Amino acid sequence: MDADADDEAPMPLNGPRLVEFHFDVGSPNAYFVHKVLPGIAERTGATLRYVPVLLGGIFKATHNRSPFEAFAGIRNKLAYERLETARFIARHGLTDFQMNPFFPVNTLMLMRGAVAMDKEGRLGPYVEAAFHHMWVEPKKMDDPAVFRTAMDASGLDGAALLEAAQAPDVKAGLIANTEASVGRGAFGVPTFFIGREMYFGKDRLRDVEEALAA
Repeated sequence: MDADADDEAPMPLNGPRLVEFHFDVGSPNAYFVHKVLPGIAERTGATLRYVPVLLGGIFKATHNRSPFEAFAGIRNKLAYERLETARFIARHGLTDFQMNPFFPVNTLMLMRGAVAMDKEGRLGPYVEAAFHHMWVEPKKMDDPAVFRTAMDASGLDGAALLEAAQAPDVKAGLIANTEASVGRGAFGVPTFFIGREMYFGKDRLRDVEEALAA
């Protein structure tokens, strides 16, 4: 991913607009966006581009922390965050969602797999499977044996994915995506880019839709 080229590229005046979704499957909010964003794209005629990044790498580069850590000492804050999540789930009918009992899951292997599948032009089925096994039928997806079995069950080759995740160009690709995302302003996921404009969080989806429809 060429950060400079992407940052300087003008937004086309005609035709479908592009929204980049920078994601890590270990984020429940990224799962929620994955379920809602395609409908926004359909309504606005936008094109979606999924960009796999490593949330842990973004946190390290920006000195950020997860909400569970950042808000742990703030009275009532986490309870309100859970309430907002419940409201979002109800609003969008995301009743299949289940909190992963192994959360937080180390997503390095998962996101390397995403980069490998992106290089092959098969990111869509992989993302669907990874989110499913993280947040619909949740599993300990940082366990290679569990990962392999889950991907096999979704019609993907789990053993081949494990091997592909170790390829040097795949490892370098995930690092490059993550660094480029931070370079453009990201400090977490889900993050969206429409041209040079950045939006963060599932609660900004309305702003994303308004920008795409403008």
